[in-house]
Amino acid sequence: MFGIIRPCRHRLGESMRVEWMAHLCGLCLALRSEYGQFARVATNYDGLIVSVLTEAQSERAGDWRRGAGPCPLRGMRSADVAQGEGARLAATVSLVLAAAKIRDHVADGDGVVARRPVALAAGRIARGWDRAGAVGGERLGFDTAVLLDAVGRQPEIERSTGMGGSLLTVTEPTETATAAAFAHTAVLAGRPGNAEPLAEAGRLFGRLAHLLDAVEDLDADEASGAWNPIAVTGADRAEVRRLCDDAVHGIRLALAEAEFVDGSLVRALLGGELERAVDRVFDPRHRHHHQQRRPARGLRVLPWPGRRTATGTPPATGEGAACGVGALTGAAPAGPAMASGRPPEGQCRRCHAWGRLCGDCRLCYNCCRCDDDAGQDDGEPVQFGDGNRNSGSSRDGSGRDGSGRDGSGGDGWFGGQGGGNSSGSSGGSGGGSGDGGCCNPCKCCDCCD
Repeated sequence: MFGIIRPCRHRLGESMRVEWMAHLCGLCLALRSEYGQFARVATNYDGLIVSVLTEAQSERAGDWRRGAGPCPLRGMRSADVAQGEGARLAATVSLVLAAAKIRDHVADGDGVVARRPVALAAGRIARGWDRAGAVGGERLGFDTAVLLDAVGRQPEIERSTGMGGSLLTVTEPTETATAAAFAHTAVLAGRPGNAEPLAEAGRLFGRLAHLLDAVEDLDADEASGAWNPIAVTGADRAEVRRLCDDAVHGIRLALAEAEFVDGSLVRALLGGELERAVDRVFDPRHRHHHQQRRPARGLRVLPWPGRRTATGTPPATGEGAACGVGALTGAAPAGPAMASGRPPEGQCRRCHAWGRLCGDCRLCYNCCRCDDDAGQDDGEPVQFGDGNRNSGSSRDGSGRDGSGRDGSGGDGWFGGQGGGNSSGSSGGSGGGSGDGGCCNPCKCCDCCD
């Protein structure tokens, strides 16, 4: 995925990390629901800002979150995800801008799209996404023609720009597109007074994203001969850095003029995280997260995927979140209770102890009373393939043990409703990392080496 905002869970803290993931997963699922399964490849870290802005300006109703099923990028865990007009607008904007990015790669002959058959197929996909995005935007009262017009003007601006030209002339179409998207979040939230400051924040965000992308691609573009605004205009890195720093400062000032119900996540992402994005691009060695010494790394033993220890609290790092490897193997804590009412997986709802849970009542075996009051306290289990059917021990002859249960429905990676039956035990040996290792298995941030 692409995007300049890639926060680390160690910096955001547990509550805002959960919120950020809810918007990221909500964007992904909105793309699937609105535009089809393949459209999920347009999921990006910057597009979810539109969803975050909409929610930050809105009063939270009872349907602001919904439950989603297990997904590999969440370590096969269920989660609460954002829904509503904010997520749908983010999906529409992401789809249209992803189509523009595809056309840009085709024009530059990047990678596999340099081959004519692939380029033709990519062009058809981009045109289809343009049409679908226009329909989706119309349902939300958002005219995607603003985005398409801005994208359409970009090639002509690039052709007319030469040595000594202005970088701000080159970034103007991107600024216009992101300003329109940011401003429309105020319309969806019913706060028209926020439209002007958010349009200014969006304009500066578009400028920043364009410039940082140009800096990141500068060496590769010079080697391949591709068009790059910094190389074409002859701007030096110091001037580009000044423009980026000014944009970050301007975004802070614009957000200060807007009215939010809860703007904590907005300010975290469009404040400190943007500063770190600039530092990361201009100094790849910048690692604010690594300024403190880490404890010595020891030999770690990874558990079999989908198995947990029967007792004991899983080790954690940072703000109470285990490393990405632990999350992927099922040994990491899942955080606080979900807004959809589901219990945290791996934590007993009655005694709050971490351990192996009953697949029916979601209680640990010390608290489980399924033999006495079967059918109560049902919860949605996690399904791990065949459930390691040769491991652990069965509770009874029917195979309903640690993980023996009916499949769970929901909106996981593969979509649709889960089904079938998984038998076996979720017992086994636990593991994970407590040394502050990589914070996300899908590499959503690069604060960790």
